[in-house]
Amino acid sequence: MFKKILVANRGEIALRIQRACRELGVRAVMVYSEADREAKYVKLAEEAVCIGPAPSGLSYLNMPAIISAAEVTDAEAIHPGYGFLAENADFAERVEKSGFQFIGPTPESIRIMGDKVSAKQAMIKAGVPCVPGSEGELPDDPVLIRRTAKAVGYPVIIKAAGGGGGRGMRVVHTEAALINAVQMTKAEAGAAFNNPAVYMEKFLQNPRHIEIQIMCDKHRNGVYLWERDCSMQRRHQKVIEEAPAPGIPRKLIEKIGERCIAACKKIGYRGAGTFEFLYENGEFYFIEMNTRVQVEHPVTEMITGVDIVKTQIMVAAGEKLPFAQRDVVPRGHAIECRVNAEDPYKFVPSPGRITMWHAPGGPGVRVDSHVYTNYFVPPNYDSMIGKIIVHGDTREQALARMRTALLETVVEGINTNIALHRELMVDAKFMDGGTNIHYLEEWLSHHKR
Repeated sequence: MFKKILVANRGEIALRIQRACRELGVRAVMVYSEADREAKYVKLAEEAVCIGPAPSGLSYLNMPAIISAAEVTDAEAIHPGYGFLAENADFAERVEKSGFQFIGPTPESIRIMGDKVSAKQAMIKAGVPCVPGSEGELPDDPVLIRRTAKAVGYPVIIKAAGGGGGRGMRVVHTEAALINAVQMTKAEAGAAFNNPAVYMEKFLQNPRHIEIQIMCDKHRNGVYLWERDCSMQRRHQKVIEEAPAPGIPRKLIEKIGERCIAACKKIGYRGAGTFEFLYENGEFYFIEMNTRVQVEHPVTEMITGVDIVKTQIMVAAGEKLPFAQRDVVPRGHAIECRVNAEDPYKFVPSPGRITMWHAPGGPGVRVDSHVYTNYFVPPNYDSMIGKIIVHGDTREQALARMRTALLETVVEGINTNIALHRELMVDAKFMDGGTNIHYLEEWLSHHKR
């Protein structure tokens, strides 16, 4: 086991990794920007290093600064969390060439799965079902693009090969709009991801977003930790997640989980990862893989009892997975609400000082957050300030616990989206389970404030 790990992230995930290190008896070095000097995990840190000013390009995305911080503190490994440099293959490579262990997959795995075209090709070879679409990157020839769209069938969606986070995608309903949409998406992809390549997929009308959490070690052992339903999303950004996914037969999940692990073994994957699928009419269609820990990992932890972050660290240190597939038996139901510093209906960010923070409690309630009373939410980063997670024996009990937890939560001084979550927890269709990825957008269009 490592003696010291540098945590190359901020916010609630930085605190989450710090806690996992403490449980393992590992010293955690926390890095921070000038805007995050007052963060809880910095105040609690055994060692903390300022890596630059507030803009993420000068701090959390500054590879030399992070690696220098690891060098001066004698860290042995670097945990990237999620976002920022977590899925940057060049960073993973620089970390390992500098003599540190990257707590995540190999740079080669990140490259394969980070490019949506190569990821899809790898999954087809491994027998994982994919959304019908172009076999690879779209060519420049308009005639060939139109021919591909006609074969796939409208509507289609144009996606950036290097995209993610809901950016770099455009739905096309008619041939007349196709070429312009491809050109615009290429330009956006080049600017946002430094990779103008795009590909085409069939646009599914009413799918759900289902993902399979996996964990692999360096000894070719792999386990799937069942599924999550992340269909409640706005502009491709998840708002509520739950596990297990309501109404999907266990046999189907087992079948797709086994295929995901087979795919991991083919590419020599190590660490935590998530296969994301669209699910419609009883069929799964692979869309992408996230080669990191995810925001919504706590719902999986709650139903399986597996500490995903601790396991990430253990397998990075060379240990074998401490459990086999037969040991991972899902129990009960878990729901997570992302708490964002924003207007609950207009979604305008609301940075500022929190004058009162009161977190909920009680049986089956967990709060992952780095904020506290008098904490200043900086305007420089993502608006998420925490997550409320509940677990119950049944989905109905989990919903009841979440309603209670949201009522107990007090955040003053800034706007948050808690009011939206309170409404969604009593929405009849969400309570029934199985809403599709368009449901929240449609709900919001009918509940304008």
